[in-house]
Amino acid sequence: MKELTKAEEEIMQVLWKLEQGFVRDILEKLPEPKPAYNTVSTIVRILENKGFVGHEAFGKSHQYYPVVPQDQYKSYFLKNFMSGYFGGSFEKLVSFFAKDNNLNVQELDQLMRHVKNTLDEEDLKDGTDN
Repeated sequence: MKELTKAEEEIMQVLWKLEQGFVRDILEKLPEPKPAYNTVSTIVRILENKGFVGHEAFGKSHQYYPVVPQDQYKSYFLKNFMSGYFGGSFEKLVSFFAKDNNLNVQELDQLMRHVKNTLDEEDLKDGTDN
């Protein structure tokens, strides 16, 4: 999987929310200042060539839909981000986040409880037990 450019990711964020749409639908959901229609169309075709987007043809129009689920890309992106900036260490990431945001002990404790609860919920969904 390839990392997306900022413009490609912005288009994918819209498509993940819409689940499917024509270029005009995507353009409508983009923030101001909106890019040109042709720009969005070009980016969507690039995303299709990269394997992120598929389409269904309706005459000369194409309705696009995400092929790569948002969670799959999010996981890929975060792993690359952590590897590139924090040597793959979740501990270093959390430490940086805590220092950069001036978190106190109670806020860190709350964050850790939230992470534990999320992991516990995922384990229940998967049918596993820690």
